[in-house]
Amino acid sequence: MSQTDETCREIRMDPRDRRILLSNRSNLVSKLDPSVLYDGLLSRGIFNQDMIDEIQIAGTRRDQARRLVQDLEMRGSRAFPAFLECLLETGQGHIVQFLQNGDSPSPPVPPPVRPNVLPVPLVEPFLTDNTKGGNKPDKCDFTPLPDVTKPDPLPSPYPDISPRPRPRSDSIQNYKMDASPCGLCLIINNVDFETESKLSSRKGSDVDCDRLERRFKSLNFVVTVKKNLKQRQIKQELSRLSKEDHSKYDCCVVIILSHGTEASHSRFPGAVHGVDGPSVPIQNITNYLNGQHCPTLQSKPKLFFIQACGGGEKDTGFEVSPEEVTPQEGGVDDQTDALPVSSSSDSLSCSDEVDARATLPTPSDILVSYSTFPGYVSWRDTMTGSWYVETMDRVLEENAATNDLVTMLTLVNSEVSQISAKGLYKQMPGSFNFLRKRFFFQTPPQ
Repeated sequence: MSQTDETCREIRMDPRDRRILLSNRSNLVSKLDPSVLYDGLLSRGIFNQDMIDEIQIAGTRRDQARRLVQDLEMRGSRAFPAFLECLLETGQGHIVQFLQNGDSPSPPVPPPVRPNVLPVPLVEPFLTDNTKGGNKPDKCDFTPLPDVTKPDPLPSPYPDISPRPRPRSDSIQNYKMDASPCGLCLIINNVDFETESKLSSRKGSDVDCDRLERRFKSLNFVVTVKKNLKQRQIKQELSRLSKEDHSKYDCCVVIILSHGTEASHSRFPGAVHGVDGPSVPIQNITNYLNGQHCPTLQSKPKLFFIQACGGGEKDTGFEVSPEEVTPQEGGVDDQTDALPVSSSSDSLSCSDEVDARATLPTPSDILVSYSTFPGYVSWRDTMTGSWYVETMDRVLEENAATNDLVTMLTLVNSEVSQISAKGLYKQMPGSFNFLRKRFFFQTPPQ
């Protein structure tokens, strides 16, 4: 860490400056253009390049402005004056003006005066009696308003409404998947963790990596494997992938095999660790490939498979009748991919706190498949690999030619849920699915 970074961490922002940022945050988010400020803040040592990268992948202009103001509050006593200088240099003096006018928010605008319009009573209810198959009006009780002259009834804007049939499953569209090769696949395999990270080596992960590399090559992907990446290197590889031209491809896949932990989020939970210890939130990982930061993947499926713990809790399951499941024993050398419970809270960064907002854009065409439920450990056999990857590989081999991805992941969930570690602990995979169509892999001719 540079001397500038140390200074910013040791000296807190002046309380008055911080109060000005907090009280004017909504104005800053709506008016600030953060894209022209990055060079100035970087040259003044307020942010380093990694921090700028994190802000830039936050999302829209408003998202980036919100993240910049949030992070600025944590960057020491020089941050606010430098911020004002950058605003003046980039032609945003109007923002400096309302920041320097005081540290209280603008007075609330009174609500508009609405005309006193009396409600019009319902003339003809548009309810239907579906139980008898017709459009017969139901009985509807209402009391006419006193001293109100009823206007002539207006024609209904909904003439002859009839129930719409529910779409059949075969009417759902499929994603285009006929390019050859069909897409790029990045596998990050973190096995050997540095001593300072206090994380153990992930024996058996190479088995998972080899298995997935073969499987996705057979599904006609161009596969790149990166091993033992530090936090910064994970971000660099994802940034490189986002800058690729995906125009000739139909899909993109990212697979991460590592230790994991819980992390605050507003879209996708969890985080994965670099071999040096610090983690990268899953939410940030998906942001690299969203439609805004990777235009050539817009409207194309982006698939993420995460073999890592979602936390430190171990699931002992609950008792069911014998006919419901066929129990399977895990290996004798099962290990978890969790951060040690004693230090899991230390890995959570203030900069990863959820930023409340009224609405949040849906990350379309993204699916994130987790090896375990958020908050719980994920089991891995040191000899045969993880339960999740081994099961997924077999399900893909047996079903990819006929079933869509969501159906196959449900099969993976079912099979993994029946395995037990040491005859006691369970695991439940799951996914966050924002795909708009069905996804079928390319498969080799039978």
